[in-house]
Amino acid sequence: MIDLHTHCFFSDGELVPAEHLRRVEVLGYEAVAITDHADSSNLDFIVPRMVKAAADMNRFFSTILLPGIELTHVPPEQMFALTSIARELGAKVVVAHGETIVEPVKPGTNQAALEAGVDVLAHPGFLTREDAGLAAEKNIFIELSGRKGHSLTNGHVAKIAQEAGAKLAVNADAHGPGDFLTVEMAEKVALGAGLSAERYLQLRKDMKEFVQRVSTK
Repeated sequence: MIDLHTHCFFSDGELVPAEHLRRVEVLGYEAVAITDHADSSNLDFIVPRMVKAAADMNRFFSTILLPGIELTHVPPEQMFALTSIARELGAKVVVAHGETIVEPVKPGTNQAALEAGVDVLAHPGFLTREDAGLAAEKNIFIELSGRKGHSLTNGHVAKIAQEAGAKLAVNADAHGPGDFLTVEMAEKVALGAGLSAERYLQLRKDMKEFVQRVSTK
């Protein structure tokens, strides 16, 4: 099990990184990214602390902690610059808070995030074919969300992403202990969105290859 989109208490999550990591270790996770919410006001505060947490904790846990960030309600015009800054600060996983139907995310955010080269476009709402094609071109994951509200468009997202040949990721968007997905529930999220069992296995393979690539940088 791999999850590229979770939150600890550096934004609106409930746990310190150590407990967060221990909780998913017990669930058998191979890797987890902690990707707290950020914009230009706190990006330089969160990322260095997550980099330090990963450096400390990856010596003691079997689950790999990937330091990340979720650029959230960021004006599309800022997305490229903030993505670059996040990487310079050491973020291994840059998530963009996509145009979910349950929040007033600014139109154009999905496209701006993809053009900026984020790693994951989270809960992208009514993903367009053009944006899905751009994700495929840039090798960016499109998220199938396990979180209430955000998950309402999973079926649409899965259909459009697969037609475009874009990579998919199942993520919990976990904010507390009760949110983490088990292996069984992650599969249900994928199959419930319309993926075949074969396509879900490819999804898991793609996520594992991503972790192997970024964790060795």
